[in-house]
Amino acid sequence: MHDFFFTQNQDFTPYTLQHLFIILFFIVFGVLLIQWAKKQSESIQIRTGNIFAMAISSIVLLSVGLKIYTNEFDIKEDLPLHLCSLFAIIIPILSFTRKYLYYEIFFFLVLTGTFQSTITPSDYNFLNLPFLRYWLVHAGLVIFMFYATFIYNMRPTLKSVFKSFAGMQIYLVCMFVTNYLLGSNYFYTNRKPEVATMLDAMGEWPYYVIGVELIVIPYFLLIYLPFYLTRKKA
Repeated sequence: MHDFFFTQNQDFTPYTLQHLFIILFFIVFGVLLIQWAKKQSESIQIRTGNIFAMAISSIVLLSVGLKIYTNEFDIKEDLPLHLCSLFAIIIPILSFTRKYLYYEIFFFLVLTGTFQSTITPSDYNFLNLPFLRYWLVHAGLVIFMFYATFIYNMRPTLKSVFKSFAGMQIYLVCMFVTNYLLGSNYFYTNRKPEVATMLDAMGEWPYYVIGVELIVIPYFLLIYLPFYLTRKKA
């Protein structure tokens, strides 16, 4: 039990069958969850979404609490301010309110940044709490956004692309200020992650920050394209 909660177990190897199996597991789970929810009453759909969102949020809060409990908490690294952790904390707001503006902002950021973290993972723990936290947060957020799309019947529009981009700029400025004050590196505004990611193809700081700013709207538009084509055909 102690090992599950407190021991760092670097046994995960990315880009192997192990990695593929984890991704396939969450794909199957997400499809089955959505297919099951479609057959339920609206009240059960809402309750299920709320429970799922709270589970994502709770595992982040539990991880932070354990860091504090073991005196391992580092304000420069362990605040839930990275994009995925922050979304995990606030995703219940979308679930409980089902406010469309929140969906618009979250949708593209989750399907770009958070989804990317499942393809290029930055945590190599396996079958312990850090492992569950990483994958439930990153894969869970992606599943939840599809849940909101197909169960809450929300759909992004072209305006949603720019609202999400605007939300990202506000978050980016906040992280620049936070990192300046704390000497931290939340949202990787000061340096790239230690592990291999797509940012490596964009050069060193500040070029990778500029590169992300340049490609993010085309990336959002690419994600929006299926919705645009479906709406146009309808």
